[in-house]
Amino acid sequence: MKYYIIAGERSGDLHSSNLIKSIKQLDSQAEFKGYGGDYMQEAGAEISVHYKDLAFMGFLEVVKNLRTIKGYLKRCKQEILDYKPNAIILVDYAGFNLKIAGFAKKHNIPVYYYISPKVWAWNQKRAWKIKDRVDHMMTIMPFEKEFYKKFDWEVDYVGNPVLDAVKSHQVSADKLNGITDYVAILPGSRKQELESILPTLSKVVDAFPEMKFAVAAVNNLPEDSYSVIADKPNVQLFEGSTYDLLAGAKAAIVTSGTATLETAMWEVPQIVVYKTSGVSYAIAKSLIKVPYISLVNLIADKEVVRELIQKEMNPQSIQKELNRVLNDSDYRQNMLSDYQKIKKKLDIGRASDNAAKIIVDRMKS
Repeated sequence: MKYYIIAGERSGDLHSSNLIKSIKQLDSQAEFKGYGGDYMQEAGAEISVHYKDLAFMGFLEVVKNLRTIKGYLKRCKQEILDYKPNAIILVDYAGFNLKIAGFAKKHNIPVYYYISPKVWAWNQKRAWKIKDRVDHMMTIMPFEKEFYKKFDWEVDYVGNPVLDAVKSHQVSADKLNGITDYVAILPGSRKQELESILPTLSKVVDAFPEMKFAVAAVNNLPEDSYSVIADKPNVQLFEGSTYDLLAGAKAAIVTSGTATLETAMWEVPQIVVYKTSGVSYAIAKSLIKVPYISLVNLIADKEVVRELIQKEMNPQSIQKELNRVLNDSDYRQNMLSDYQKIKKKLDIGRASDNAAKIIVDRMKS
């Protein structure tokens, strides 16, 4: 079978690579091509466009880059026609992937969606569009199965790939150059996130001169993206070592996204931060239908970790919360206890194996 697969950011690239490996175990003749990143390439996929060229964050940023996005959409559609895949696998990245799903339907190509778009967060009526364009949906959040039932659509909860990735990771202390007793900083994997988050975190670092901070850097961004914080005497950058950093961290400051759940699965007390342009935030605030932005709180359906968003994401608020996370033992223990409950809720076997079996079985039939 030939599969065309699309992931538009770092976590999608990682989870897609594991799905590729799982499909290959069931279909030794499987071939993969598409949009993604280094992990997918290492798993054997031919990557024509890297996700770093697709990573536009926020409503205003997307509008500014519409011409670029349309260009990549046009290229993607032509590649699909040329490649003639037996199926298309879409991984999150809703705006782009739903257009490809519509294109695939017109050309009678089966579409499998692995990791549902977050339609439950805003503009929930998009679920009807997804149902119309997608042949089968595989979700990674337990509550998503119930959400789609409201639209008379039976989808599969296949487990959570973040938990799988954490379980399978072999910690390498050698990557950390001997650093111990530190706070991990996970500022995100997009240039815009770093520009919004790091100047504030730089001031937080200055307020804790005796504390060591380890910043999780990504290799798809230039090193100078971290310059505002990298030269601090109590800061070290570590590229491509996020899980190794989390495995030994006392606490973490994390930009909202998949990394909040990764941090919880490593059982590290954390503070969630997020900031975007004023226009993008105003639009998002008017549309979002859920009470939290972090996956940790959404899965738990309560505030497990503190979310400091937009104006609340200031040095004083972060300093106060970091002191609490580091020094209030009851607060830390309650957070860790809630993490365990989340783990239990998510763990139904390897998500990539479960999803691969669904895809291959349905393709064979």
